[in-house]
Amino acid sequence: MSPSPSSPGPRTGLRFAVIGNPENRRTSMFADAVRAAGHGAPRVLAWRDVLRGRYAFTPGEWVRIDSPGENAEVDRLLRDTDDSARVEGTALWHRRFTAVLRDVARAAHRAGAVTSADPEDVAVMFDKRRCHARLTTAGVPVPPALTGTVGGWDELKDRLKQARMARVFVKPAHGSSASGIVALETAGPDRVKATTSVETAPDGRLYNSLRVRHYTSEPEVAALVDALVPDGIHVERWLPKASQGGRACDLRVVVVAGRATHAVVRTSRHPMTNLHLGGARGDLGAAHAAITAAGGRFADVLETAERAAACFPGTLCVGVDILPAAGWRRFTVGEVNAFGDLLPRLTGLPGSGAEGLDTYAAQVAAAPAAVPRAERKEHHHDTTV
Repeated sequence: MSPSPSSPGPRTGLRFAVIGNPENRRTSMFADAVRAAGHGAPRVLAWRDVLRGRYAFTPGEWVRIDSPGENAEVDRLLRDTDDSARVEGTALWHRRFTAVLRDVARAAHRAGAVTSADPEDVAVMFDKRRCHARLTTAGVPVPPALTGTVGGWDELKDRLKQARMARVFVKPAHGSSASGIVALETAGPDRVKATTSVETAPDGRLYNSLRVRHYTSEPEVAALVDALVPDGIHVERWLPKASQGGRACDLRVVVVAGRATHAVVRTSRHPMTNLHLGGARGDLGAAHAAITAAGGRFADVLETAERAAACFPGTLCVGVDILPAAGWRRFTVGEVNAFGDLLPRLTGLPGSGAEGLDTYAAQVAAAPAAVPRAERKEHHHDTTV
């Protein structure tokens, strides 16, 4: 078991910086956690400046890399669109974002600073195809998925028939927050149903909306899939999930420094459980009881999340989406999120070492121990290249 986030660590006057959007609550909540831990306020480097190359680090800084989302100017710099609701452009976003992360990591290393996330880890987490492959190689349970590229609707239909997959999730390879995700059901010739938050405009462009809708016309579904394909898609089997209160549910487990520290149940009457799409927090105690009643252990959920997080050893914190099968006996990993820690007012699990700490405070507590680990990793890299 990894040391707990609140374990005593060396107090070396650690200084914090955060790359984020200054107006975003992610940045302010992290800054609050840094000050509450007795450190000086973190230096904030705005993504809009970092993307233009206007940044520098100082020796000994611990640099948190946070989400670039929810800022129109940043979105425009990453994928050339003024409309953050647009679905398309994620492949361009991924290329630009991962390129700047590599530059940031190199600059931090040269300055003697340490970053919270490894750029290659983040690049894989933001490519659902590569993330699925990495988890599979490590023996982490994941839903069965199609391999290789998919050229469009007609090819997808044929491949689903060959794979005997009648219900799948079609996910933009580089999407996040359920952007562009389609829960697809095929039940024979001319029978198809797509459940998604994507709205198709008259000109064929795709937009995210807060309303989940259904498409039952094959030409509509074909147009939707064909519009997603240029950015790349990941297609995996839609596994029947456990329910709570008559609503489908999954769990988001936050893993900090290798240890599962926080967990929340997400429920929805739709296949997507994201809170901004009408999902709601469920009852973690009830989930724990259901697992126990089924003869399982809640510890298995946490262990699965930790195994997934271990596939990204250069990143301090990840959010792992755990899919409990109907009956609460088996658990698979749906996704691993580089920025999956936005869970306001949620404190750590009993026995996790993060009791009384939110997800940001847990990371601040773990940061001092993370610095020596990162320095050892860099030294090994320098002596073996």
